[in-house]
Amino acid sequence: MLLPLSLLTMLLWAAPQQTPLIVADNEPAMLAETLIEPETVASDLKENFAVPEDNPSAIAEEKGGENNKKKLITYAMSLLGTPYVWAGVSPKGFDCSGFITHVFQKFDVAVPHSSALQAKEGEFVARDEAKIGDLVIFTGTNPKKRTPGHVGIIISTDDDNIEFVHSSSVGGVKVSKVEGTGYSRRFLQIRRLL
Repeated sequence: MLLPLSLLTMLLWAAPQQTPLIVADNEPAMLAETLIEPETVASDLKENFAVPEDNPSAIAEEKGGENNKKKLITYAMSLLGTPYVWAGVSPKGFDCSGFITHVFQKFDVAVPHSSALQAKEGEFVARDEAKIGDLVIFTGTNPKKRTPGHVGIIISTDDDNIEFVHSSSVGGVKVSKVEGTGYSRRFLQIRRLL
């Protein structure tokens, strides 16, 4: 079972304190546990962390915070140069929607592996309100067919020019711009997931 990042962080924080004990330079470190009573852990969790049911907006704010968006972009950019692979969803190769699915999954956001379905995720955002971390949805290679066929992650909106990272069938994972390119004719919408 996969746990949300915030819950995993809480569990790791509440876990018994472990101190590494180095046995030898060429052997893995051993761990010694300092036991903590379960009642103390429960009390600390209640005092220091909001339970999602009690404060869902705090969880949403944490997930969509600017720091998380920057981390998402940093991770996406670390994959530059990864080859294009049809139906690919791993750092061995991505198609456009597989790249989005993989990157967002790293940040505990489940996104379907389909540009058409990704165009329905999150909320619609006006083009002039686009921010880093938003999805930019395009048609496929035929701009006359006005259905989703390509997707990227916005990395910059400076000077009203949207720059995005995506997995392209020409060049794999790379950075492109909307304005002044063929992507301008293919542009459909912006979706906000974070």
